Formats: sequence, C-alpha cells, structure tokens
Amino acid sequence: MARRTFSGAAALTLIGALGACTGEGRADVVLVGRTPTSTVLPDDDIVATALALSTTLFDAADVALVAAEEDAVGALAPLGAETGLPLLVGAGTEVAEELSRLGARTVVTIEGADLSALGGEIEVLAIDPASRDLDLPQVGYEHHPLPILLCLDPSADSPGRELAAAVVTGAGGEVTDMPGGDAGRSHTTIAAIRKTAGEDPSVGVLALGESFGQPEDWAPALKRVLAAPELPGGGTTAFPGRRMIAAYGSPGTPSLGVLGEQDLPATITRVQELAAEYEGLGEEPVVPALEVIATVADSDPGPDGDYSRDLPASALREWVDAAGDAGAYVVLDLQPGTTDFLTQARLFEDLLTAPHVGLALDAEWRLAPGKKHLAQIGSVTAAEINEVSTWLADLTEEHSLPQKVLILHQFAGSMIRDRQDVDTSRPELAITLHADGHGTPEDKLGTYQALQQGLPDGIAMAWKNFYDEDSPMLTPEETFAIEPRPWFVSYQ
Repeated sequence: MARRTFSGAAALTLIGALGACTGEGRADVVLVGRTPTSTVLPDDDIVATALALSTTLFDAADVALVAAEEDAVGALAPLGAETGLPLLVGAGTEVAEELSRLGARTVVTIEGADLSALGGEIEVLAIDPASRDLDLPQVGYEHHPLPILLCLDPSADSPGRELAAAVVTGAGGEVTDMPGGDAGRSHTTIAAIRKTAGEDPSVGVLALGESFGQPEDWAPALKRVLAAPELPGGGTTAFPGRRMIAAYGSPGTPSLGVLGEQDLPATITRVQELAAEYEGLGEEPVVPALEVIATVADSDPGPDGDYSRDLPASALREWVDAAGDAGAYVVLDLQPGTTDFLTQARLFEDLLTAPHVGLALDAEWRLAPGKKHLAQIGSVTAAEINEVSTWLADLTEEHSLPQKVLILHQFAGSMIRDRQDVDTSRPELAITLHADGHGTPEDKLGTYQALQQGLPDGIAMAWKNFYDEDSPMLTPEETFAIEPRPWFVSYQ
C-alpha cells in the first residue's frame, strides 16, 4: 500500500476525524484495480459528473469529500486534488448510495453545509477550507497512481471541469486541454494520449462533455487518431489544427502562378519564406503549402476531347515527396474541362494516399458539353462534389490517413449549384471554400462575405492573393485581419 503526505485545510479537525474513523490516523483509498475504459463522462449535471468519476475511479474510500451545493465545489476541489479522496456533490439518494458503495464512514464538507439527508450512520465533518496552517495525516492507497488522462474542452461551458480535474489529479492521473473535443488537433494532444494509452486507446483516456462525442464512439476515435501519421505542423486534424500559406500554379508554367516561376527547390524556399511572414499573427501553427494545378484547362480538346491536360502523376511525385520532406502540405488542383471531377481525381489516387496531400476542385474550369473555357464560367453540382468527397473520405479511412483538405474554388454564386446540399458529414475531410476572385480589397471582401451566405455548416474559408491582378494586394497582417480569418491562403 503506497502512501503520500499532504498538507491543506482544517488540519487539526481532520486529523482527529480520520483517526477516529480509521483507527490509525489514516484514510484508506482504494482506486480501481484496472485502468478504466476510455469513455466520455457526462457534464450537463455536476452531480452526475461527480458520481461518474467516483464509480469509474474508486473501489473504496474510508473518507469522502461532499459539497452539499454546487457552489461549494470550488472550496473542496483543491483538497480533493491534494488528498486523492472522492469528491461528490449533493445529499440525495444517489450520493448516499455511492458513499455506501465506497464504504465511507466519514464525509468532509465545509462549515454550514447541510448533509442531514445522508442519514445518521455517516459522520459529517465540517471544516474551514481557508485554514491551511498544519499538516494533514498520511493517506494509504492501493493502485496509486492511476494511469489515466482526463481531456477537457477549454471552450465548453463545463460546470464539472474543476471537480473532474481535481479528482483525476488526486488519483495520480494527468489532465490536458483538448480544444473542440478534438483528439487530433495537435501533436501535444496526441502525445498526451499516447503517453497514457500507449497503443491501446480503449483504456485510460477519459473525456468530459458532449463536445467529445458519444461515449461509445470515443475509443474508436482515439484509435483512428493514433493510427494516422501526423500532418505537417503536428496533429491529424487539418483545420482548425493549423493555417496554411500556399504557392499556387503548375510546375514549369510561370503564366499559371508563382509556383511555376522557379524550380522545385526554389519553390519550396519561396513558400517557406512566405509562410514565415505569417508567423506570430495567429494562435495556430503556420504551415507552408503548394497548390499544384495537376490537370490544366486547355483551349485544345486534346486526344481525350475533354479540354483538360493531365500532368502525369509520376511527374508530380517529386513535388509531393519534396514538399513532405520540407514539412509542407500539397493540394492537387483539378481543372477538368468537360470530364467530371471524380474521373480526374482517380488519376492521382496513389499521390492522395500520402498523408500530406489534399485535393481542390476548380469549378471555373468544369465545362458543360459544347461550352468553352473563358467564354463561360464553369460550374459543378453539389451531387458531383459529394461523389468526390465520398470517394476521398473512403480512401482516407481505408489507408488510416489524417484528415484531408478538400478545397472548393468559387468566386461567383453560379459556380456551385445546390451548394446547400454539399455533404460535410465526413470527419475525414476538411472541406474548404476558396474565395479566389481578384480585384480591389473592397470587392474581394464583398465576395468573401457573400460566399458565406447559406454556406453549409462545417466548411472552412480560404482566401487568394494575386500579385498582379489585386489592386493592391493585401499584406499578411491585412489578410489575417479578415473575418473570419482564412484557414488557407494561396498566392498566385
């Protein structure tokens, strides 16, 4: 039986009480003998939160802390973290039953609390939590410390946050913030999970609140996160895990964008320097990216008659590999002409199995039969987008890949038909609307705002800066001042 010494509130009174109840001047606490199953604990009711933690972490305890009212939790939580005693809230039947299960003979509460409803068999010890002058006795433990991690969403309105952190800390576990309930948000969150769970995320990782999803889905979600390689910048969630700054164009073709104005090594250096201009302008890490036009709209129908020239996937392999080595993301941009996006996407399936490669659908260059590039603005239906997103999400899941960026280019409302029907339900994808028109800042901002009207939930926003066509082009500071701040910024 391990022991530790603690110091804290109401020393003399608590020493006497513990001595009376244990016969040794010591409280015995028995944590669960096996690491608990990874699950999501309730947080809509602090009473239920406290009960769930007690039943999950404790087999027995001679003494328990009980806050008669929710507003007393803040006074007792530090003592719970220090002593490792269970901390319950309220004096109802469920609390009494849990104390009975634990075998608690004494409950510690704050002065003035009414716990008479618990019955006369349990000794109630009222303390002044502000008194911190003397040492408390030793606590005897079994199965301590407990290898657990508690995940908290700092953005959630969580009434049980302080209580849960105190109880887990007292049990010897660790606590980490996981914004948005997203286990793959960053390398830090993944490292914390791996430290506790190793390669078996089905045990040891607790989460608090509905932002983490359903309890039965939590362990499978952790398993997917640990199985996937991390993205440039860390983590497995593309957005909001990072912001990307990209060079746009096609290799060897300067007229199509800055990516083609220099060779591959110089392009990597150029986009790294460009991304560095954004460092410190936001909270998220900034990652360099290449948006490579992989199929180029053409005035000539070509041998397949689709008015689109396909770059061989083998020729792009060098770009994909070099970007990965440099910690850059790659987006393969499709300009399909009269064929469909899915047909072209399949040409690059092997490249898309790389963890740092996503896809962009450029509807401006999606022609209806009989139409011509530059004579009309192309368009795509939501149904065709959904065909691509389903295929790409399935590919991502099949190969245990991190979340993939799927960019939809748009600068006019007609470019994406039935946009409200775009499916955003697949967590394998970070679907992103790229407002890629050029012009004055006022005109571009107007387009940016207009494109967000009626946009399905779950779609991130992106922005493009044009060196030659914008008048003037926004600075990095001005670009990141746009509301909402774009997650992906490309330069053409």
